[in-house]
Amino acid sequence: MSSDLTYSSPELETSGRIITPYLPAEEREPVISVKKLKAGYGEKVIINDVSFEVPQGEIVCLIGGSGCGKSTVVRTLVGLLEPMEGEVRVFGKDPNNLEGGDRIGLLKRTGMLFQNGALLGSMTVADNVALPLREHTDLPDSIIQRIVAAKLAMVGLPDAGSLMPAELSGGMRKRASLSRAIALEPELLFCDEPSAGLDPIVAAGLDETLRSLQRRLGMTMIVVTHELASIQLIADRVVMLRPGGYVLEQGTIDEMNNSATPEVRDFFGRIAPPEGKIGRSLLTALEEG
Repeated sequence: MSSDLTYSSPELETSGRIITPYLPAEEREPVISVKKLKAGYGEKVIINDVSFEVPQGEIVCLIGGSGCGKSTVVRTLVGLLEPMEGEVRVFGKDPNNLEGGDRIGLLKRTGMLFQNGALLGSMTVADNVALPLREHTDLPDSIIQRIVAAKLAMVGLPDAGSLMPAELSGGMRKRASLSRAIALEPELLFCDEPSAGLDPIVAAGLDETLRSLQRRLGMTMIVVTHELASIQLIADRVVMLRPGGYVLEQGTIDEMNNSATPEVRDFFGRIAPPEGKIGRSLLTALEEG
């Protein structure tokens, strides 16, 4: 039996994508490469001289206080913001210089989990999840319905397809949005504050679902988060930004704990919350420190 991982939904194999077998990080090609990135809005610079790579199959948490430029970095990666200086590559291509079929091809390889869920309120959960399948494939409706059911089951919502978004709790809305984000089984998933606004137990459950999906589908993930518990549960490595939009430190959690930078080491020393308490705001911790 081949060690390659393929789509969990056979109907989606028509794209021919096969996920590379797991290798050590140093032997994998980076899905994302950012070099000396400078970006902002108008003449206002938000991020400055940011460099990092994301190896295939890893979950990288992008963290830092408000105004450090986390969302700005993501906007450059998805092609919504042209860099002022530096280089951004996603699957080896500049997302800001793609047009037509090339841009659509890149979009089909990526998914996005928005902070507010971004479900269409006039459509059922199942129809929301089916949107990318109907937009980007020629699959018959019977197959789309099977894929939608499978994706909802993957995120723990097997019976929610007929519900409207307004009937869902906050945690269920995040899971439904996640189901839509993975409908095409993307190679790369961007998550913007996935656990924001959720109670600690629900947030931990969502984090476990993200990790499970990453392992099952072989996805690479960029997760913007303020939550210490989320970092602990899902991160393979962390990129920590500081005010002014610079990279303060990057590495695994163990490397952060042993950082030569006192403020980084101090912050990550807090990552294991007291017994009975799950999660804590990164912004609060930074302001205290």
